[in-house]
Amino acid sequence: MSSLRQFQVTFDCAEPERVARFWCEVLGYVVPPPPEGFASWDDFDRSLPPEDQGASFACMDPSGVGPRMYFQRVPESKVVKNRVHLCVRAGTGLVGEERLATLEAECARLVALGAVRVRLLRADGVNESCIVMQDIEGNEFCLD
Repeated sequence: MSSLRQFQVTFDCAEPERVARFWCEVLGYVVPPPPEGFASWDDFDRSLPPEDQGASFACMDPSGVGPRMYFQRVPESKVVKNRVHLCVRAGTGLVGEERLATLEAECARLVALGAVRVRLLRADGVNESCIVMQDIEGNEFCLD
């Protein structure tokens, strides 16, 4: 049996490049270099049939540690809660008011990028506080 070495997180969305660039800002990710033979992703995109132009975009962790993120255009919009979501770990190791202050500061940064704050879930004796948010297309994620 082989062990899992890498995985990719895939988002269905309406505007792949816009959503990918949002997540680049959130996570400190970068856009990978364009395919060989193309000076830019725009050049590559223009080489595709019209129906495939703008249909996908990707970003990656520049350190190579985190998963690649892939964004694909789909015709339908999001209508219900995600079955899988990302947890952005801004407050790891922090507790109480120090954790809340860190989460609130990061929340403000993400709201400025276009994210939406949904609600604060306060520590309950089992779980630490986190903030439920949505990205620029309404995909839920947790800031924890």
